[in-house]
Amino acid sequence: MEIWGGIECTINRVGDHYYNQLDSQGHYQRKEDLSLLVNLGIQKLRYPVLWEKHRPQQNKPIDWGVVENNLLYLKDAGVTVIAGLVHHGSGPCYVNFLDDSFADGLAEYAKAVAEKFPWIDYYTPINEPLTTARFCGLYGLWYPHEKNDRTFLRILYNECKATILAMAAIRRINPRAKLIHTEDLGKTHSTPLLKYQADFENERRWLGLDLLCGKVNTQHPLWPYLLRHGLTAHDLAFFQENAMPPDILGFNYYITSERYLDENLKHFPAHTHGGNSNLRYADVEAVRYCEAIAGPKVLLKQAWERFKIPLAVTEAHLGCGREDQLRWLMEIYQAAVELKKEGIDIKGITAWSLFGAYGWDKLLTEEGGNYESGVFDLRSGFPRATALARLVRNLALGKPFEHPVVRGDGWWKRPGRIIYPEPFMLNLPMPDLCSPLLIIGATGTLGQAFARVCMERNLHFIALNRKELNVVVPAQIEAMIQRYQPWAIINAAGFVRVDEAEIEQEDCFLSNTEGPANLADACRKYGIKFLTFSSDLVFDGEKGAPYIENDRVNPLNVYGASKAKAEQEVLKNDPDALIIRTSAFFSPWDNYNFVSHILSSLNQRTSVKVASDVYISPTYVPDLVNVSLDLLIDDERGLWHLTNQGTLTWSDFAYDVARRGNYNPSFLLPLPVEELGYPAVRPNFSALTSMHGLILPSLDFALDRFFADKTVKSLAC
Repeated sequence: MEIWGGIECTINRVGDHYYNQLDSQGHYQRKEDLSLLVNLGIQKLRYPVLWEKHRPQQNKPIDWGVVENNLLYLKDAGVTVIAGLVHHGSGPCYVNFLDDSFADGLAEYAKAVAEKFPWIDYYTPINEPLTTARFCGLYGLWYPHEKNDRTFLRILYNECKATILAMAAIRRINPRAKLIHTEDLGKTHSTPLLKYQADFENERRWLGLDLLCGKVNTQHPLWPYLLRHGLTAHDLAFFQENAMPPDILGFNYYITSERYLDENLKHFPAHTHGGNSNLRYADVEAVRYCEAIAGPKVLLKQAWERFKIPLAVTEAHLGCGREDQLRWLMEIYQAAVELKKEGIDIKGITAWSLFGAYGWDKLLTEEGGNYESGVFDLRSGFPRATALARLVRNLALGKPFEHPVVRGDGWWKRPGRIIYPEPFMLNLPMPDLCSPLLIIGATGTLGQAFARVCMERNLHFIALNRKELNVVVPAQIEAMIQRYQPWAIINAAGFVRVDEAEIEQEDCFLSNTEGPANLADACRKYGIKFLTFSSDLVFDGEKGAPYIENDRVNPLNVYGASKAKAEQEVLKNDPDALIIRTSAFFSPWDNYNFVSHILSSLNQRTSVKVASDVYISPTYVPDLVNVSLDLLIDDERGLWHLTNQGTLTWSDFAYDVARRGNYNPSFLLPLPVEELGYPAVRPNFSALTSMHGLILPSLDFALDRFFADKTVKSLAC
């Protein structure tokens, strides 16, 4: 089983604007990218040589730019290139997606690529033509923004014709050239009433491939549909006369590829409502419905039985927590291995979105979409290898991959996936399939948050409180490790009362310094991953700008001193430990934070004093916990700063909360921190940023989600 790789490289058009994934990723500006990919051990790489990028203007010389050097580097490194020419695109602005200029133009460009790179033997002229035709011609999301069968079919016709003409042009120069045709691998499920619609969509999913293979004739089930919506017998004769079955059928299976149709609209939100000329119905992700999905193995087998052409999985990616990304890729790999054992000719699977993807949460229709990491995470400002990199490398080398988190079911297999017709609310206990993740500090804000998120992400954990484990006593830590055999320990405990620490100094240092140091020592001894937390209060504020990890610490109070000392002791005892500095928690899951305090006070029309001259970086606990778990699974180490992106004063923060909560801000009393009478001195500027990059989302987005959370409604009461 070969392991391939691919870079998400869509250039799609919305109106007159072209959205370019590679511009967002910055791939062309980083020389180190290719060596990182080569070191993964992948045999083939889907690499973009995109028409819209290299020939944006007609009758001008092609600017191959850095791509020429990159392709030659891959050739010399022994990585086979699969050249992609159009990826969800509609061509440069000088061609018309709806007439022959598109197909003729792509054939001309393909000829130029083959002449420039005659050693490239594998091509994907157009990625997912049927999916692109749906997005452009049926759903109106991408240019030309139509919503009718006639436009959908004309686009698909032109894409398939362009594929044939492009490959013919390439093969005149390189007779060895092979066509790897990629398409989404989906299936539509339905209620009995809508079976006719599901049957139609399940036949339509193969239409592009049927055209290429010359299978569309008067006997084809969709022949009447094609003629009814604008294609002619003369149009369709082109494919029978110039049939070009792919050398490899590449299928891209996503968790949203399977759909469910249901006419009972009351069970579904309005944005899912659609229909045909006969009936209104909801169209939702089948994985979110209460029935089982077919899954990749079943659908790949259906494709094989229909076409008997060698297969490959040409995209395998899922935007989710790291453990589910690992589980997803392993599931795709195992399905392919099982099919190969059954005699199906499946060539390989592709780790897709190697550098992640931008904006797919908004279907690439507008700026500002979220980033989801892949084998590498770009949010650090450079490609940071995630746990997926180790998995891909091991699979490519034929080595086993072991990690405790892989053994659990992915979210798509758990009951909590169900939200239609009504959500599955029962929290089922997680099976004890692997070593647990041990959470110290079960009753605190952070400890409870970790337990909650681990439950959501199906990460086997055990949470211990102070009575069950005293981290100041090394013997208790040893006994706990021998009893539970954890793969990682998260220290979410500690002395958190900043002002009281000025008086209770001994207790503060025992909890915040000695305890974490003891845990680090034990983790190093037993080869266990260790995560603990520090604070922005290790800094004195004199910098006057956000602090990064290697700035000098100089705490102004006892609490900060205990955290600074803990950092030193933990890294001395366990250099592989992960220490996360953060600040100003707020959470929808408890009332013990600044935002909840402001909401409660304003709800009761009680005045509340807030510091007007202390700058901080607030941190949304769900974001902090989820990213911390990803970093732990990625085996990161050392000091990291994690806060939501944004620097403001406590008073500005309070006013923003009041505005979002529709409360009267006159009850907020902004004052200089010196007038608030805190026993512990605070730095006037303790905002954090990171040399590892901005990993957490913006503060605005965090507050949007905080106020959207249903549990917030009860916090102010």
